[in-house]
Amino acid sequence: MQDETQSLKTDIKSLLPEELTQAVLGMGESAYRAGQIFRWLHSGVTGFDGMTNLSKALRQKLSDAFYITRPEIIKKQVSAVDGTIKYLWRLSDGNSVESVVMSYEHGNTICVSCQVGCRMGCAFCASTIGGRVRNLAASEILDQVIFAQMDSGRQISNIVMMGIGEPLDNFDSVMRFLRLVNDENGLNIGMRHVSLSTCGLVESIDKLSDYNLQLTLSVSLHAPDDETRSRIMPVNRRYGVDAVLAACGRYFDRTGRRISYEYAMINGVNDTVRHAHLLAEKLKGTGSHVNLIPLNDVPESRLKPSTPEDMKRFIAILKQQGINVTVRRKLGPDIEASCGQLRRQTEKTGLV
Repeated sequence: MQDETQSLKTDIKSLLPEELTQAVLGMGESAYRAGQIFRWLHSGVTGFDGMTNLSKALRQKLSDAFYITRPEIIKKQVSAVDGTIKYLWRLSDGNSVESVVMSYEHGNTICVSCQVGCRMGCAFCASTIGGRVRNLAASEILDQVIFAQMDSGRQISNIVMMGIGEPLDNFDSVMRFLRLVNDENGLNIGMRHVSLSTCGLVESIDKLSDYNLQLTLSVSLHAPDDETRSRIMPVNRRYGVDAVLAACGRYFDRTGRRISYEYAMINGVNDTVRHAHLLAEKLKGTGSHVNLIPLNDVPESRLKPSTPEDMKRFIAILKQQGINVTVRRKLGPDIEASCGQLRRQTEKTGLV
């Protein structure tokens, strides 16, 4: 559980380089010490005594003013099928989140969480059951990358923000995390190797475009019309399909970055011929990409995956209309690698 004294200290790993420099200068130390501390933090050091090239006096000053976040592995599952690794982490306050490490020909990708739970309420998602508990700090998002890399021995080269939580609902911490993970003195993961997924928070998409980051924006669309989308995604009652697509258009105009639309194929709900034609009509000429996702079968949900026949028909219609479409490869099928499921299971069994 969280140390009572932690609330009186500052989360040092969430500090940006310039903030860390100011803190070190305020202690009467040289600015270059900040760079040393930053590198230690991003290498996975768990205590200030581990920063062996710092004086004992400075280490004590740091310990008096700051704390270092460190997640604990509650459960680790490794797929016998493709080597995908799923982690359930316990945070300092006892809450838990998940992340998944996947290996591809182009490198290793980690899917990270940004919130404990989620308040978006999507009907097909295990992460949202129980709602949002709290936002993660930038350090807690970063820790998933650092400690998964250390535990697995796999060099992480790509990040997808598609785990538990809505990234744009934790905007400030997510932007801070992106700055930190991109820093050349830290993990140095390029922004073009980051994909951020959102259910379509219009104002936040516009705000994100102002940053002009070279990441990939993935929008969880899941239906081309308001009637269907509102049934499975409550957020659509506030941000309808046309409003989301308009925001995506503005994002593309400002950044030049192609949008990827996520579309979970749900049997009898959004996978009909009508839906396919309407989706093609909405996206035609936008240069966007549709990523069809075979629905994960969540026990608490009545929604089921589309049949292979319906999936093929849907793809054919989109391709006929000139829409760029792919089907997401399902990794870790034997460990239920979709985010949220492991957390729910362990909550039920009392491990969290």
